[in-house]
Amino acid sequence: MNAKEFLKNSERDIVALETLLTSIPAIAPEGNGDGEEKKCRALEGWLRDNGFDKNGCTIERFEAPDSRVSAGVRPSLVVTIPGKDDSQRVWVMAHMDVVPIGDPKLWNTDPWTVVEKDGKLYGRGVEDNQQGLCSAAFAALYYLKNGITPARTVKLLFVADEENGSAYGAIWLIKNTDLFRKNDLVLIPDGGDSEGRTIEIAEKNILWMRVHVMGKQTHGSRPDSGANACLAACALSLKLNELEKVFDKRDSLFEPDYSTFQPTKREKNVDSINIIPGEDTFCMDCRILPCYSLSEVLAEVDKRCREVEAQYGVKIEYEAPQQSESPATPVTAPVAQKLAAAIKKVHNIDAKFIGIGGGTVGAELRREGIDAVVWSTLDDQAHQPNEYCIIDNLIKDAETLIEFFAN
Repeated sequence: MNAKEFLKNSERDIVALETLLTSIPAIAPEGNGDGEEKKCRALEGWLRDNGFDKNGCTIERFEAPDSRVSAGVRPSLVVTIPGKDDSQRVWVMAHMDVVPIGDPKLWNTDPWTVVEKDGKLYGRGVEDNQQGLCSAAFAALYYLKNGITPARTVKLLFVADEENGSAYGAIWLIKNTDLFRKNDLVLIPDGGDSEGRTIEIAEKNILWMRVHVMGKQTHGSRPDSGANACLAACALSLKLNELEKVFDKRDSLFEPDYSTFQPTKREKNVDSINIIPGEDTFCMDCRILPCYSLSEVLAEVDKRCREVEAQYGVKIEYEAPQQSESPATPVTAPVAQKLAAAIKKVHNIDAKFIGIGGGTVGAELRREGIDAVVWSTLDDQAHQPNEYCIIDNLIKDAETLIEFFAN
């Protein structure tokens, strides 16, 4: 049976797996949830029922300790399908956790019960990231059910804690296991476009800053007797925004194609209009082209902080709640080229390599010297009310993965 026939015959089974997984909320403690344990147990049962622990295939469970959840651990599963060549393994990494539903009044259906309508499945997590999870599972199942050995050993990683930073998921696995090799080919089906054309190979460096300006509070009628922290903070936010003109290179891989330094959140300072604030706090979200290191950016940030301190008679401190930088996966990397070839062969689509401004778990792997790409065919419903996935996209992606595993 060829791949198209297998997936067509499996459509109801794919919908059933989506339905099962959606019915078990897997929300992190940060979202007032209890983690992935129940969902992981159900998924592991499905995998065993379908033979993923037979004929040389294995299912392994890895548990990151987390006392905030009732199970005490955040579990991840690794499925191994032995291939003809084990010297370079192919990974597909999908995540089990989902985000909270938000305002339930914005949902037209029960978020935890899959509703099928007009070729779509509605429910929390059906696209993010169960589409990638199910596509990977059924692509691998094609090999198992038809007695076919993939060209390379295939590893499916169903990971915890992607939605809240991966400290109990991919990062924990990288630090505490020897799962990955430097030459592994890693595909993360957790981002893409409605055609399945774009392959993400790079991310902008991320720098979040929380800036605290300390001056001297005084009466609004006597600014001369104080040091206006709000005024200094405004001046500094403009100076930091002007870094877009300093780190001004452009890279067509990204959209926008330049580094951005944007003021965002501002915290409350004083309670009355006639008080000049002695303290003011604001935040910056900076997305920086990977040709610049965060160390050189922070050196310029420090310089501008000192300039504002001298001009306004204030003291400035800042912290970085998030810093992330990683190299790009080269366009010529085997994982990028093999995926592009599979997309072309199965769907006659010429892949387009892109970079993104957001952060993905791919950055964690790239920092370890492991080439990773992010790809899927989707309408980008992540975190939205009435989240849906298109059944045809799920099947298309599975067909692409079957070809990806074949070479």
